[in-house]
Amino acid sequence: MQIPKFLSGDNTDCPEDIFIIHTQYPVFIVNLSNDDIEILEEVEDADTPEFREELENLVVAANAFYDREISRYIE
Repeated sequence: MQIPKFLSGDNTDCPEDIFIIHTQYPVFIVNLSNDDIEILEEVEDADTPEFREELENLVVAANAFYDREISRYIE
């Protein structure tokens, strides 16, 4: 079974938050409500500009994933 690149998650303890889980390297959870990111694995080059740019691009992709998912629910 192939796990999707992004998964959405929610939690009744955090009703205002929108969590997106990125399942590939680097594995992380982003809270779209406030852009908090929790990286769930060790990343050797986490302090480099290249990694920060990659992470920013992945957060943009996570937002696009969420928007797409929501539009599918509305239809």
